[in-house]
Amino acid sequence: MSNNFEKIARRIDSYEKDMIEMQRELTAIPALSPVNGGEGEVKKAKAILSFLEGMGFKEILEFNAPHIAAPCGYRPNIIAIYKGKSDRKTIWIMSHMDVVPPGDLNMWKTDPYKIVVKDGKIYGRGTEDNQQSLVSSIFAVKAFWDEGILPEYDVGLVFVADEETGSQFGLSHILKEYKGFRKEDYILVPDSGNIDGSMIEIAEKSIIWIQFTTTGKQCHASRPSKGVNSFKAASHLVVKLQELYNIFPAVNSLYDPPISTFEPTKKESNVPNINTIPGKDIFCLDCRVLPEYPLEDVERTIRSMCDEIEQKFHVKIQMDYPNRDEAAPPTPVDAPVVKAIAKSIKDVYGVEPKPMGIGGGTVAALFRRAGFYVAACSKHDELAHQPNEYCRIENMVEETKVFAHLMLQE
Repeated sequence: MSNNFEKIARRIDSYEKDMIEMQRELTAIPALSPVNGGEGEVKKAKAILSFLEGMGFKEILEFNAPHIAAPCGYRPNIIAIYKGKSDRKTIWIMSHMDVVPPGDLNMWKTDPYKIVVKDGKIYGRGTEDNQQSLVSSIFAVKAFWDEGILPEYDVGLVFVADEETGSQFGLSHILKEYKGFRKEDYILVPDSGNIDGSMIEIAEKSIIWIQFTTTGKQCHASRPSKGVNSFKAASHLVVKLQELYNIFPAVNSLYDPPISTFEPTKKESNVPNINTIPGKDIFCLDCRVLPEYPLEDVERTIRSMCDEIEQKFHVKIQMDYPNRDEAAPPTPVDAPVVKAIAKSIKDVYGVEPKPMGIGGGTVAALFRRAGFYVAACSKHDELAHQPNEYCRIENMVEETKVFAHLMLQE
């Protein structure tokens, strides 16, 4: 392996300018979900298909998920297979094509859709999340192609839509339509990671997003007895919800942070003027719950808190769930895919790999729920969804080598 890897690594180093140019081309295509006011990923998918076909991929599959909100009527998904020495298993690398909106443009120092290369970084929306890994996966295969070396096993590159807004039209669609994934395959989702690349995400917490709608009675602020202050009641509920930290206190060192979290987040506007007591107030709670606790127990406890506030302040509180996901079964620490990617990380980055769980949700959970072992890892500065997002060129090149190293393992 050593001699072949050295050849592949040198070839990857020679691709740096080409990889930057691919980042430039992809960043210029705002692959935003229709939910976020965009047209979807179809233009970006065509650019990727053109590159794959130019490389000479013989087996390219397209899985278009019908979506009436997309101007073209569908959301594109792509699978490209590169044959190795053996088809006993496939090494899958899955990245997503969609990006999140740039947000407040005043917070950006550059145009989010035109890359700027400065100080070893590529600035632009999507350059890290998830184009770094998308580009790396393609150029890892290209290095084998150009060197005339076969990977030990077949390699499958998967490019999905809709990862940022639920994956209904992305991986969920592929898992329904494509039957080529096998239990013995290595599945890598490079969409979670840390600064030194040591983290291998193998588990996730359960997630509940709760929207609380507190209904009272609007009135003039100078005559509070004529109404029921929904904002005041909701504020007491926000404080009371912090008791959840004591009610569900388990600590699990596999996760970072190692506890369940219960944080109030979004707050909607209630009344436009200062001198009116609001009759309706809406806020949200983001819960990331360790798998030790069934979500039903958490929900029951929260409902009892709402009941108490209702009685005390004479309001009605409705709970809605924009997102609710029980934790998927974790990938075992000793799963073959974890051991293999750990070896590649250690050999390329020179760091000790750390299998761990996270509080954030990734698309890897869909594979786990379908019964597949999957590892999620990447080396990046954790700029996802932030203004002035960037990808370190060094990280992109080194991640390409990690993928190539994995493809050479017997």
